[in-house]
Amino acid sequence: MITLAIDIGGTKFALALFEDQRMIERAGGSTDRAGGPHWMLDRIGEVCADWKARYQMERCGIGFGGPVDFSAQRVVQSTHAPGWDNFDLPREIEKLAGVSPIMDNDANLGALGEAVYGAGRGYRPLFYMTLSTGIGGGLIPEAETIYRGADSYAGEIGHLTIRPDGPECLCGARGCLERMCCGLWLEHDHGRPAHELLRDPTFAQGYAVDLALGLKAAIMLLNPARIVIGGGISKAGEALFVPLRAELGRQITAWSRARIDVVPAELGDDSVLYGALALAARGGLA
Repeated sequence: MITLAIDIGGTKFALALFEDQRMIERAGGSTDRAGGPHWMLDRIGEVCADWKARYQMERCGIGFGGPVDFSAQRVVQSTHAPGWDNFDLPREIEKLAGVSPIMDNDANLGALGEAVYGAGRGYRPLFYMTLSTGIGGGLIPEAETIYRGADSYAGEIGHLTIRPDGPECLCGARGCLERMCCGLWLEHDHGRPAHELLRDPTFAQGYAVDLALGLKAAIMLLNPARIVIGGGISKAGEALFVPLRAELGRQITAWSRARIDVVPAELGDDSVLYGALALAARGGLA
């Protein structure tokens, strides 16, 4: 069974082909945010044309970096790029790939990918956070089930307010976790990309305070067995995770014995692709 998996993010996009559970092809590049959906579809079309000439694609899963109405199978919007409002992405991909896709928010699929194939195996409930251009979250409460909430908007940890008097976020609120900690705003505020900033232990310690304020909410509300952090910023490794775990230990309510098990994504840049594989394999039932 050949499955096409697509991951569309604010900084990068990626496509992969899986034969059963083995990745046999991978392609991708940097996202032109100003180009919107038409630029993205052109790039995806180029890759699909090549792969269709060599493989018979039978299933397709899509992870999109923004709110998705799962029941309607439409992109609600991208919070980082114009032109995606109420966009019927599955229909457009079907024209290019010749197979009917199933789509979800990229953080949900990152959670599913890590739950099934990565650092979340054997841990339920599992909370996953993508820490990249933006910040999103996904919850796997049991087995291989994604918790989406009543309207597909569960898990949006990036828009919890952690600094009520903080700077304005793209969503219109002030002091959101995403506004304080995502890659887009870190570079805007400090003039250097996150991977450079986190080499400075003093900066990393201050950054961990804000990041822990957001994760504390997930720990106290959900009591997950494990938190997996993916996305580009998670690649900072111990420079991020050591001060983050220490800060969570200070912030978590003293009487709480909730676990502080926070680890980087095992699948690296491919968490969402593997989640798209798992979603397509289950026909959208995850």
